[in-house]
Amino acid sequence: MSLVELVRQYKERQSSASPWHTPIKGLTILRSDHEKIPAQLVFKPALCVTVQGGKWTTFGDQRFDYGAGQALVVSVEMPAFSRVVTASPDEPYLGVIIEFDLGLMREVLESLDAPPAGTGEAIGRGVFVTDYEGPLADCVLRLVRLLDTPQAVPVLSPLVMKEICYWLLAGPHGAEVAQVVLASSHVQRVVKAIHVLRNQFAEAVSIDDLAAVAQMSASAFHRQFKALTSMTPLQYQKQLRLMEARQLMVSGAANAETAAYQVGYESPSQFSREYTRMFGAPPRRDIESLRRIG
Repeated sequence: MSLVELVRQYKERQSSASPWHTPIKGLTILRSDHEKIPAQLVFKPALCVTVQGGKWTTFGDQRFDYGAGQALVVSVEMPAFSRVVTASPDEPYLGVIIEFDLGLMREVLESLDAPPAGTGEAIGRGVFVTDYEGPLADCVLRLVRLLDTPQAVPVLSPLVMKEICYWLLAGPHGAEVAQVVLASSHVQRVVKAIHVLRNQFAEAVSIDDLAAVAQMSASAFHRQFKALTSMTPLQYQKQLRLMEARQLMVSGAANAETAAYQVGYESPSQFSREYTRMFGAPPRRDIESLRRIG
């Protein structure tokens, strides 16, 4: 049975709406019968497979398009905009997301006789699009197939997850994936700074402080951060702030002014300007629109 058929069968058994967080830890299945407006979200390290249809995702100033037979690989936690662009009731968009266990990835990397070719101190992008075929495609198929045999999930799913890590590290982008889990790499040090920025996004965090966490000069940190995320640290922080503010307003937990202060803005007018620039409408109008859609 093909992956398309397996995902369709899984969907037919569900009573709730997509996304579906499956009994396999880290495995999520997506479906959409129509194109969608761009959605903002924070990607975790994951393999994002397009089973049918098409999608694009932007990280900073970089856009990645991926259709059936392709996957977006995200190796660093990053805010992004994502949109389903090819979908219909007859041929819906179908996607499979497999979150990475970085501890397992490190275990697989350490078991290799040699690190992937090209692994070094030069930082590549923390995200890329790749064809998923051959052994990697077989792993995704077997992982989804396990959903039909729940009793086998705890025994076999960790083995398939480990195999997925192997094929990613052994593939053409193996060096980029490896850098994220190598504790001594520049990437891992930038990732530590990203975690600080993520956890303290509502606070005033200086480039010098973040650079110190990464054990780099301010200029080197700024350059390497953008190489990895396609954003500057300030842009990364701003996206996290505005996404959190939007969520607070949609949930009814805060109005625009309160949300602005809660996420770290000192000026509601600056917040409104930057919000409008990011989401295409002022806060109140944007939230009203989202609630009508919802």
